[in-house]
Amino acid sequence: MEEMILYRNLKHEDIFKDMCCLAENGEGSSSEMASRVVSDLINLAVRYGFEGNLWHCFLSYTLINNENPFTLQSEKRGKAGGTLEKAALHDVAVFMQLFKIDLYEVGKNWGPSIPLLLSDFRLQHGDNEGETFNKRIRDRIVSLAEKLAKAGTDREFLEELCLYYRDFGVGKYGQHKAFRVRHNDAGEVVIEPITRVKHVHLDDLVGLESQKKKLKDNTEAFLQGRKANNVLLFGDAGTGKSTCIKGLLNEYFPEGLRVIEIFKHQFRDLNDIVKEIKNRNYKFIIYMDDLSFEDSEVEYKYLKAVIEGGLEKKPDNILIYATSNRRHLIHEGFSDKLDRKATDDIHESDTVQEKLSLSARFGEKIYFGRPGKKEFDHIVLELAHRRGVPMSDEELLYEANKWELSHGGKSGRTAEQFMDYVEGVKRPGDV
Repeated sequence: MEEMILYRNLKHEDIFKDMCCLAENGEGSSSEMASRVVSDLINLAVRYGFEGNLWHCFLSYTLINNENPFTLQSEKRGKAGGTLEKAALHDVAVFMQLFKIDLYEVGKNWGPSIPLLLSDFRLQHGDNEGETFNKRIRDRIVSLAEKLAKAGTDREFLEELCLYYRDFGVGKYGQHKAFRVRHNDAGEVVIEPITRVKHVHLDDLVGLESQKKKLKDNTEAFLQGRKANNVLLFGDAGTGKSTCIKGLLNEYFPEGLRVIEIFKHQFRDLNDIVKEIKNRNYKFIIYMDDLSFEDSEVEYKYLKAVIEGGLEKKPDNILIYATSNRRHLIHEGFSDKLDRKATDDIHESDTVQEKLSLSARFGEKIYFGRPGKKEFDHIVLELAHRRGVPMSDEELLYEANKWELSHGGKSGRTAEQFMDYVEGVKRPGDV
């Protein structure tokens, strides 16, 4: 792969080298190398859910994961022309030769079952999501592999690739919905995928119609390139704030929405996070769950600077959504208001305003309150009907109201936990 111009530093280069060696040397290849290639391709197939020709799936996977000037420009514009395109055509010609490797010819000395295993691999029914990708992402890669294998010329091959980059992107942001932040061994900020996201939709939340509408309106404006606000979802615990964020992600992922979850101790990394994502062809929500600060904590100042206050223009493809039990985010004790000695803070009002200013930087504030009895009963009955629980409404409500008295009070979370109890532990007719 040394002759590549743009597509360098490919994932799993050892598999490339081994397969090329097997194709070139034929009978002179070692059985150990052959076994290693077969094992590696099968392991990748199980991990990612690949089916069909595993060699073609592997090649396609490396092509859609390589972030280089051509793929990044194609992600934003659909196709990069000029000299970049000429360099890409050079690399594509190499990949076309790799696609033409005949597994039966290469593997004729491996035993008759091995080439068949690699050329028509099948997972057990129901397992085709793999360990890393959901079925939708996995299907995209398998479909691309089939299209690239049929390309007659290097330009047709490149056209298929560019269509994929335009529609789905390149690298981790093209394949995953949600991300978290960590530091590598060198102390550098790394944005890594969250491979399994709870598959909940906004319609799964019973009630909360006005809250969901405000969230959807703001998010749709953001995705369509119109003006949109940072959002603070505040209110009582267990009322659906975090679930709404997950619902937004699942609903608008096909339209380019991505979510990066960060925690309070990572606010120092916000500038590095913004630097990495500001020029990508996606819309990013930086998500902060259960956000609040104690009086002695100063991390909120990093957040204020990123939201609004620095010299650099805020990127158009980034918003901040936060959930909190507090409307004003920063704890303000009684001593902040009364009996403050002059030696504590000469400019008391300035200090209070500094604390309140963080909340003010969220242009959209959406309140989530605990449901009343009538609304709680409605949530319980709706969840029971959706799940097909074989209990009468009267018995459900009687049991649900007993449950909430000893499990934190009325909330959507309490109702869902009660339904889990009913389905998993209690049986109709139990005393």
